[in-house]
Amino acid sequence: MAEWNAYYRNEEEDEDREEGEDSGGDYKITGRDSLVFLVDASKEMFIKGEDGQPSNFDMTMQVVRSVYTSKIISSYRDLVALVFFGTEESKNPRNSFKHVYVYHDLDEPGAKRVQEVDALRGEKGAQLAAETMGSGETSLGDALWCCANLYSDIKLRLSHKRLMIFTCRDEPHMGDSVKDRQARTKASDLKETGVVIDLMHLVKPGGFDVAAFFRDIVSPPEDESELGLQLEPCGKLDDLQKRVRAKEQKKRAIARLNLCLGEGVNVAVGMFSTAVTTRKPGAIKLYRETNEQVRSKTRIFHTQTGSLLLPSEIKKSQTYGNKQIVMEKDEVDSIKKFEDPGLYLIGFKPMEKLELHHHTRPSTFIYPEENEVKGSACLFSALLTKCSERNLFALCRCVARRNYVPRFVALVPQKEETDESKVQITPPGFNVIYLPYADDMRTLDLPQTPSASQIQVDKMKEIVSKLRFKYRSDAFENPVIQQHYRNLEALALDMAAPEDTEDLIMPKVDQIDRRLGPLGQEFTDLVYPAGYNPEGKPAAKRKTAENGGGAEKKPKVEVGDDDLRAHVQNGTLAKLTVPVLKEACKKFGVKTTGTKKQELIDALTAKLGS
Repeated sequence: MAEWNAYYRNEEEDEDREEGEDSGGDYKITGRDSLVFLVDASKEMFIKGEDGQPSNFDMTMQVVRSVYTSKIISSYRDLVALVFFGTEESKNPRNSFKHVYVYHDLDEPGAKRVQEVDALRGEKGAQLAAETMGSGETSLGDALWCCANLYSDIKLRLSHKRLMIFTCRDEPHMGDSVKDRQARTKASDLKETGVVIDLMHLVKPGGFDVAAFFRDIVSPPEDESELGLQLEPCGKLDDLQKRVRAKEQKKRAIARLNLCLGEGVNVAVGMFSTAVTTRKPGAIKLYRETNEQVRSKTRIFHTQTGSLLLPSEIKKSQTYGNKQIVMEKDEVDSIKKFEDPGLYLIGFKPMEKLELHHHTRPSTFIYPEENEVKGSACLFSALLTKCSERNLFALCRCVARRNYVPRFVALVPQKEETDESKVQITPPGFNVIYLPYADDMRTLDLPQTPSASQIQVDKMKEIVSKLRFKYRSDAFENPVIQQHYRNLEALALDMAAPEDTEDLIMPKVDQIDRRLGPLGQEFTDLVYPAGYNPEGKPAAKRKTAENGGGAEKKPKVEVGDDDLRAHVQNGTLAKLTVPVLKEACKKFGVKTTGTKKQELIDALTAKLGS
């Protein structure tokens, strides 16, 4: 039985797969991610900002709702909790901690939770929070202890545990050294159990001093690519959402490989997908009487005897040269395996040698893994620096995973970029460009077209310069995907109608016309004939004689009398068309009872063959 289960669990490995696609992340990481929002409920959080800006509490609730909805869409099995500290009322398991209110315990996000968070937004939400929880004394140590109990009550295996603190007070205990020491001790205990503590500090009058208390509370960055503690507080909703998104999205490697630079010189790297096509989730089959999810199982039976076949009784074959080649499963695996997974350096090339048509699929990204091989980060950084200085890319042979097809790849260096707040925009590393094989290249026989004149080219250059804009892929969402989830959200939350979805990829015709001015018409006059109207309707078809139009055009008989008799004698009348056969029947006075081709042929054969 073990052999049977092992076989069917891995049967998908027999199919050819492209490396780097959405493969579910690193195979070493199992379990669910968990995230706890620990939100300050003090009176300072409910003070509205200047010029009608929302309060810090309102901004936090909008971010929490955004994370809830994104978790429902992308990773609905993750666990999320919402806990308030500094409240007047207390609500937590066994009510062991005062001034701590567990609004949502650690569980999968759902429509009901989104509705409950929505109720805390805006002025009505602030009033509801005041009535339900109120604002009281603060003990961050008790709040952290309560969150630790939430984690300990979970019996599921958790792969990643993160806790985010939202507050606008840099000294929540107002200088109480006992409470400060208790909070630091509990934070240290949480970090020892694998919980990552982050601070999402918000704007306060006079500025937020991180060093006063929270520097000892938060966790240090897990690696150099991790976004560390930010000194500047968040004053806008977009900035807060950006920081939360950067923290809560766990970056998982799709593969961990050794970059072999020579004999005995290996650099451990992790390979990451930077762009994966988002698709609508597939439909889930339910049993119509109970609405329970249906699970399908595959079994293979003998076509003649109907007996169930075991894995050891199944072989694979392929026809080659009209001969069936039969192979065992082990033979198929050995044929697919070329070498162990890894990146093997072949040499270096100048960047000019890398053409645009060499990009055959989305690239991946590699970053050093210092935990795997000591010194990888140092050697990787030196290689990246030299390739960037000399404008070179590294040519490598890549086998991303076991039984994957080897590919030639170009490692293109990428420098680190940060914004004004010193937040990393682009990480340092190598983009892995997958290069085509000779079998992938095509020779196109392009049709001959007239060349544009220099005047037309110059006019088009003016148009291009007017319509240039800075493109960012993250500024455009897929309208089909967005509309799909808006509809699901409206159904789940009992909304009257789904929210409007703006199609960002639709051309802004009015703005384009304003930018171009008369250039569009000038280009049209240069290229197209006079009176050309691209939006004009096509010319109407000629009416037939029955509809009052011109006389119907009669088919021209191209077959002479001698040729027609020759067709009759040779039995090749079927080569003629029906209109030609009809005209021949009229010409020779042949009366037919039908208009089908075979009836016309039979009538002509009877007339001319006698």
